[in-house]
Amino acid sequence: MTTEQTGASTQLLRRMNTEKVLKFALHTGVFNASDVIESTGLTRSTAIGLCDLLSELGWITRLDDARAAGEYSKGRPARRFELRASSGFVIGVDAGEHSATVEVADLRGRVLGRVRRSFGEARRDAVVRVSVMTAAIETALAETAVPRASVLVTVFGVPAPTDETGHSPSGEGGFWGQMNPDLVDAFAGYGRVIVENDANLAAVAEQAVGAGRGIRSFAALLSGERFGAGLIIDDTLLRGHHGGAGEMRVLGLVEGVGSADGLAALARELAQSARRSATLPASSPLALLAPDEVTAEAVLAAAATGDLASREILGLLGDRLARVCLVLASILDIERVIVGGAIAVAAGPVIARALAVLEQNPSLPVPEIVASPLGADAVVLGAIQRGLAMVRSSPLGFVPAPEAVAAAPPAA
Repeated sequence: MTTEQTGASTQLLRRMNTEKVLKFALHTGVFNASDVIESTGLTRSTAIGLCDLLSELGWITRLDDARAAGEYSKGRPARRFELRASSGFVIGVDAGEHSATVEVADLRGRVLGRVRRSFGEARRDAVVRVSVMTAAIETALAETAVPRASVLVTVFGVPAPTDETGHSPSGEGGFWGQMNPDLVDAFAGYGRVIVENDANLAAVAEQAVGAGRGIRSFAALLSGERFGAGLIIDDTLLRGHHGGAGEMRVLGLVEGVGSADGLAALARELAQSARRSATLPASSPLALLAPDEVTAEAVLAAAATGDLASREILGLLGDRLARVCLVLASILDIERVIVGGAIAVAAGPVIARALAVLEQNPSLPVPEIVASPLGADAVVLGAIQRGLAMVRSSPLGFVPAPEAVAAAPPAA
């Protein structure tokens, strides 16, 4: 082996060991060299040297030694370190059809700020969508005092399939392109940009912090304007050739469903139809609502008071949900369907109706159906989780925030 080859091999080994220590820091709390040794198998001198290096680079910070912290009373005090959570930041964006929700989180996943903006009537205009999201992101960064240069990853969740490059195929009458107007390129100045299907990100969030924890095979079913499913099968997220796994266009062929319209859209449509009906009592809560107040949540709230028209709508919503869950369970043999989106908070009666319908035939593959505890936040939380996972998988592929490097103390 030549001198150049030996040097390159040494550098490669050092980089690999440095990344081992940094990955350990990203997944743990306060630690010392002994903890690093136990986790990585490195020698003590190498572990201490790499901790000092990562401190100089701004990734981790050195704390008071163990004796000062009251953990040692005799002997040489151990050096203590922890991840510098402000060495980088992740932005998550739920870029829905009607509005965008932005969150900024540090490398511990702690959400520092949140901004929500409506796209208004021009929600399908690419220029408007990019402009609104840019303003929302900049507002979130300003409110959290996070410089744009400190953003390592920005993740967008869109109501469209996306390929591995973050682009959406043509289809759905141009709707997918309208929802994802080349966001990867439009936001190139905000760290590494990932654009992912919103239901897939909801599934990521459910698996990490929601109703999918400990469940090997489940569907995160977004149930608002349109049905879309994020599918975790045997602990693996299904994406498909064009990123279209979980697109629910097949529902247009399912008897009793007829389209991919979600529960919120259907509730609104049925309520408006009931309001136009001559048989709707004037005392019904549905008749007393202003047009912009006719929402799925309002219908479910009226049903809870015993309103007959609203209870009829609730039954139709439950029937549709039952058929959708049956399709998913029959094809994928999933354990659980997690009903997500803003409607999840009030979806209990609809879920109960769906289960009652399915249990009428014990031969059907009936999955467990539950409401998401994450509600309308599942997509943006999944975006944060996705961004953190990218940093944690290959942290040395990123450069820590300039202010973190400037604040890093010299190694002792």
